[in-house]
Amino acid sequence: MTTLLIKNAKLQGQEGLKQILIENGQFSRILDNDAQINHQGETLDAQGGIAVSPFCEPHIHLDTTQTAGEPNWNISGTLFEGIERWAERKELLSIEDVKSRAKQTLKWQIANGVQYVRTHVDVSDPTLVALKAMVEVREEMEEWVDIQIVAFPQEGILSYPNGKELLEEAVKIGADVIGAIPHFEFTREYGVESLHYVFELARKYDCLIDVHCDEIDDEQSRFVETLAALAHKFEMGEKVTASHTTAMGSYNGAYASRLFRLLKMSGINFVANPLVNIHLQGRFDDYPKRRGVTRVKEMLAANINVCFGHDDVFDPWYPLGTANMLQVLHMGLHVTQVMGYDQINNSLDLISKNSARTLNIQDNYGIEEGKPGSLLILPAENGFDAVRRQVPVQYSVRHGKVIAETQPAKTKINLDKTEDVSFKR
Repeated sequence: MTTLLIKNAKLQGQEGLKQILIENGQFSRILDNDAQINHQGETLDAQGGIAVSPFCEPHIHLDTTQTAGEPNWNISGTLFEGIERWAERKELLSIEDVKSRAKQTLKWQIANGVQYVRTHVDVSDPTLVALKAMVEVREEMEEWVDIQIVAFPQEGILSYPNGKELLEEAVKIGADVIGAIPHFEFTREYGVESLHYVFELARKYDCLIDVHCDEIDDEQSRFVETLAALAHKFEMGEKVTASHTTAMGSYNGAYASRLFRLLKMSGINFVANPLVNIHLQGRFDDYPKRRGVTRVKEMLAANINVCFGHDDVFDPWYPLGTANMLQVLHMGLHVTQVMGYDQINNSLDLISKNSARTLNIQDNYGIEEGKPGSLLILPAENGFDAVRRQVPVQYSVRHGKVIAETQPAKTKINLDKTEDVSFKR
């Protein structure tokens, strides 16, 4: 029997230090720190840090990652030039190219405590080369990270030649989730029809659904209501995700109020991508300039499940990023004005618990006896401290095995005397 005992750990919302025993890859006992445990295996000292569930990345494009500046940089920083730069880079795609870049970013994610990833992969391609590559990556990396693959029809379903057939073929090859992009279809009617087709396909193959939905500043882009209505009709809400929904920030109050009733009834999930949404949206505005992020604060207040994702890392649309979910969270809290103390203290849920629900893995996720023995140790007093100081992941434990660790940095200043600086009060 393989065992790991973690001592001197804090759990959010609980008093005192805890010890956490993982046996055969599962949490077996969670006890007060002074309780007696008969343990012969490895012991890990959390040194008073907080034990939290592994971070989840609910929305990233691993087929485009690590391509910023290849062959040319996006000089204007706009969505449209990003599309042009990607068209240049897309000609160079191969199985090995996609796998190499995706694995590099996955390693960054693992180092930053991410153990669950949902990646969107472009299937507007007759060869489906990126999809085939990601299916191989999913299998080759499964020991360290769980990957869900979204068949993402970047050029549309009805607006791209053989779009329907390519989407179904992607599912047959191995996509876990079916995507759509209704606001990018040629007409509103095409957009609505594409969503009906996605539900037809998802029900046929028992797949999840994740739609790039209303990622535009147009207040008339309202495909989220069709998505929610179909999810409600087929009782599939927990398996359906609306990504981006940036147009929601432009809806008038009366419409938004009516919409929220449907969203809550449907039970669908939402992903906001703060870094990329605030960067790409509002480009047609003078001033006032829209923030370009969906109504996260209002969703939280309405108990609608919402989480944060990266969208892009180091590619033609977003040239920055190290796959650090705390950076995403930090930006998201500012942009959505979720900045009260309790809101910040509980905000790790936006990159963990809420994301797990979006990925529909909640039954096998969390620090509870009987569940998979995976967690992070953050060198922080609580969630607020972790966010404020943007702490590194001290340990990432997966199924009882340490798969990533960070040596604590030490900063000194030399003034009248030499002092250590911890950025703590």
